[in-house]
Amino acid sequence: MLMHDPPHPGEVLKELCLEPLGLTVTDAAKALGVSRKTLSMVVNGRAGISPEMAIRLSIAFDTSAESWLNQQIQFDLWQAEQHRSELKVERLSAA
Repeated sequence: MLMHDPPHPGEVLKELCLEPLGLTVTDAAKALGVSRKTLSMVVNGRAGISPEMAIRLSIAFDTSAESWLNQQIQFDLWQAEQHRSELKVERLSAA
């Protein structure tokens, strides 16, 4: 079942991981081994969580990579569902 309008995982990262620890994007990016620009794009919802980023986050914050990827999937699917009626698809069935 889809969550109703789930937050972008970058928002979750910012609010539940970075802010409570008093981390800046610059400091967190350094600790994660990524560029500030890369992490900023995720935190600001302009980029998604890749499998590699999910692993980095799981190591840094003692979480599971699957939880980060699941958040991304829920967000992406919700966004796509908002345009379901615009899709030109024919239903297929066995004869």
